[in-house]
Amino acid sequence: MGWIIAIIVGGVAGWLASLVMNRDGSMGIIANIIVGIVGALIGNALLAPLLGFGGSIQTFDLGSFVIAILGAIILLAIVNLIQRGRVR
Repeated sequence: MGWIIAIIVGGVAGWLASLVMNRDGSMGIIANIIVGIVGALIGNALLAPLLGFGGSIQTFDLGSFVIAILGAIILLAIVNLIQRGRVR
């Protein structure tokens, strides 16, 4: 049951991050899920200790959701920088 919640929360977090970063039109549902899940991993590894959150990826609460969105935004910002450098 935990993996179903991770997919749903990852999809929503990835979708919200793609809206913030203006990439919503170029991403599909699978990309949103992947960005959300990887963003949650990044957020829990990098942001949570800095902000004083100690949590697990397997539990869901509002703080974890915000960390997942922030991690997904960081991931999309890195992807934007890489793609911008490749185009020029």
